Amino acid sequence: MAKLLVVDDEKNLRLVVQKEMARQGHEVETADDGESAWELLETTDFDVVLCDINMPRLDGIGLLRRTREQSQNPPEVIMLTGQATVESAIEAMKLGAYDYLTKPYRIGELSALVTAAAEKQQLKVDNQRLRAQIARSSKQSMPEIVAESRQMKEALRLVQRVAPSDASVLITGESGVGKELIAQAIHRLSRRADKPFIDLNCAALQDTLLESELFGHEAGAFSGARTRKLGLFEIADRGTIFLDEVMEMPLPLQSKLLRALETRSFFRVGGVKKVEVDVRLIAATNRNKEQSIADGVFRADLMYRINSFEIAIPPLRERREDIEPLARHLLHKLAGANAPELSLAAIEALSSSEWSGNVRQLRNCLERAILLADNEMITPKELPPEVAYRTEAPSVSVSYNLPQPGVPTAFQNPPTNNLRDIERQQIIGALEKTGWHRGKTAELLGISPSTLYRRLREYDLDAR
Repeated sequence: MAKLLVVDDEKNLRLVVQKEMARQGHEVETADDGESAWELLETTDFDVVLCDINMPRLDGIGLLRRTREQSQNPPEVIMLTGQATVESAIEAMKLGAYDYLTKPYRIGELSALVTAAAEKQQLKVDNQRLRAQIARSSKQSMPEIVAESRQMKEALRLVQRVAPSDASVLITGESGVGKELIAQAIHRLSRRADKPFIDLNCAALQDTLLESELFGHEAGAFSGARTRKLGLFEIADRGTIFLDEVMEMPLPLQSKLLRALETRSFFRVGGVKKVEVDVRLIAATNRNKEQSIADGVFRADLMYRINSFEIAIPPLRERREDIEPLARHLLHKLAGANAPELSLAAIEALSSSEWSGNVRQLRNCLERAILLADNEMITPKELPPEVAYRTEAPSVSVSYNLPQPGVPTAFQNPPTNNLRDIERQQIIGALEKTGWHRGKTAELLGISPSTLYRRLREYDLDAR
């Protein structure tokens, strides 16, 4: 329950209120005038103060004014008086009093006010705590971003430089490289960290719905719009909005976005009242900027507006130093403390793969491996064939002289539909090296005998 301070120079009334509030479960202390009450308020946090107006030394209005001017977290104050005037009531409310009661009052009425005031005070305290938690987390490093390579360290350096400003940022890079994580890091390191971070994938919505999603709509703006809806720009006020795949936005909406960014205002769909907002824009794309502008699918003036500062995220194949630590980070994130280990052969396979789908593809690969792993160890046999055999192919090809004219090797990045042919050639090469001893062949290929027997049947090699 609430912690109360009852301030009244009438001893009997003060004791009655103290007894009744304590009976309802509140923790109650008392003071006989404003100065005594202020001494308690300086040393103790109270949720609610029940305060008489007419008192010696320091009256109730003076105490209320002092709590609002000098307290970091002032309690809610309910004013009590037997000489009510309109002027005193107005003054008390202007100074921030929660409510105003005249004597005599009913205990039930006072109890209801105390409960409501205590709830409001608790909400203020909870809000302050949440803000402190957000502020603390925003000062931490970016735990979701693994950066061992020179390229990613440079990208994070740019993040730290641009984050404190309000400059619009364009993040470029292939699909799956982690552009949204970079956007979140910019927000968390900015002065807007305790305000909303709103994200929207512009390619995920139909053209007709995208404008309503961004700017909201009024009731009756179109069929089915029964009530007003706030758009993401309005929800993100004083915070950050992240538009992923921004170049997928239709041209008519691009002009409206440009105007909203330049004027910091917009109209809801079907609305006539201008809505003003303070929003920082972060956008991302996997398209070529110059080509998209040349093809006429994206406005050049909008590009200049959103590209005040560009951060390019390199694909995973160009920063192979990140693959192993990133794989271990993802394994821990996916499987927790019981995450399986990566064998040296698996690490070699992962590090050698091209990762056309970047981090997203690596994550999917590891999810599969976790499900298949035995003995808490991931080996190449738990990895997808297009990942596992990129590493194994060179040793088999070189040792057994398998490559023939017209037959692609693992270094030639063969298309997926040729992977079965490559796998068949690798198995044949290993069988010939071991004199068709199946046990030794399975060991050489790093797969189980049962997997080898299944492959032999699939490739019509079991009879031979």
